[in-house]
Amino acid sequence: MKLTTPDGRYFVVKDQLWRCTDPSLAVDERQLLVNELMNARREVKAAKASGDVAQLKRARINVNSAKVALGERGPVWWDDGSPDYNRFKVANTPYAQWYLAAAT
Repeated sequence: MKLTTPDGRYFVVKDQLWRCTDPSLAVDERQLLVNELMNARREVKAAKASGDVAQLKRARINVNSAKVALGERGPVWWDDGSPDYNRFKVANTPYAQWYLAAAT
């Protein structure tokens, strides 16, 4: 079961928050970006298998670019001034009590 914070900003994996995709993206645009992300992840896998350091660096840059475009990294997609807790342990965020209640 994937647990998503009540505000829809994060999902939780192994007690860690990960930023969700920007919900304001059009369905077609989102799918295009997800396809780019998956291609970039395959590039990372291939570069690791080949041992090509330069290829791996380029592939990781492509992964990051796709994640930024999806809103999962880079500037936050919400505009209420709330801080970003991407990659934080849930216990160290304002979501701690919610998570304790939701995970039990």
